Amino acid sequence: MDSQSVAGILGGIVAAIVLVIAFAYGPMGPMGKSKPAAAPAAQTAPAAPATPGQRGPVIREVPN
Repeated sequence: MDSQSVAGILGGIVAAIVLVIAFAYGPMGPMGKSKPAAAPAAQTAPAAPATPGQRGPVIREVPN
């Protein structure tokens, strides 16, 4: 047994463990997802207009 075959065997074991964990904890299509609760009713008109989000920092040129 050389190091490449040992690495291949260990890689296969690690891949199998990762797949088992992914199937155990991950949602499996639409059957794995829980049904969402009743959607909240949409508001007809907002109470106040939305303010624009904050913009990034202002970068000014600095004289040398």
